[in-house]
Amino acid sequence: MELRVDKKRLTFAAVIAGAVLTTVGFVLAFLVAPPVLADTTLASGGGAMIGGELIANPVLFSQKIFYFHVPVAITSFIIFFFTALYGLRFLMTKDKAFDTKARIATEVTLVFVVLTMITGDLWTRFEWGKWWVWEPRLTTYFIMMMLVIVYFVLRASIEDEERRAVYAAAFGILAFLDAPLSFLITRLVPSGNHPVVFKVGGGLDAIQVTTSVVALLGMLCLGYAIYQMRFREERAKERIEALKASLED
Repeated sequence: MELRVDKKRLTFAAVIAGAVLTTVGFVLAFLVAPPVLADTTLASGGGAMIGGELIANPVLFSQKIFYFHVPVAITSFIIFFFTALYGLRFLMTKDKAFDTKARIATEVTLVFVVLTMITGDLWTRFEWGKWWVWEPRLTTYFIMMMLVIVYFVLRASIEDEERRAVYAAAFGILAFLDAPLSFLITRLVPSGNHPVVFKVGGGLDAIQVTTSVVALLGMLCLGYAIYQMRFREERAKERIEALKASLED
């Protein structure tokens, strides 16, 4: 017996779950979870050395931004993976549906990339006293954001539908390679200034881990719901266009 999943109900459930989980994560982050003390220098309020300059760290409360910054960043990486996956599926099958899925996945990726940049800049401003620092994690993620934008510029610049889908699929696969690099860069370049929040022996207590996981699950649910709603919208448009074409013929 084939198991059929009602995607409309699943999408609705994802919206509700995402709203509830992100709200719970917000409450836990700001009312229950203690600040994440990255190191003794930050904990003492002594500041951090950024580009040879001592930046004051007067507000440890800003560390709570990471309970949202990290989940939206991880969600952007995961959704961007589907851009590459569906792009590969399109190149293998030439099925237009996979091109549509890849495009929608990239749209949702851009939403979470923008959220990541906003929350990251807020943390940088409070912790380092600057809106932007050209350090490894920020630089590689900025490149990823530019690649996502270029993906849409590339699609808009090619009129032929088949060539557009092929080039976009190939570019999406190559662009995704920056995602694992950006995720791992703080471990590959330990001398960078960007903190590694989740690591072995990182000292996070149970409530900090719980808050982070709850927020991450909420963001993943919202990301899935946004993707499904956009995909259904696009498929409806395609069916309408196909119907119009058949009537004209």
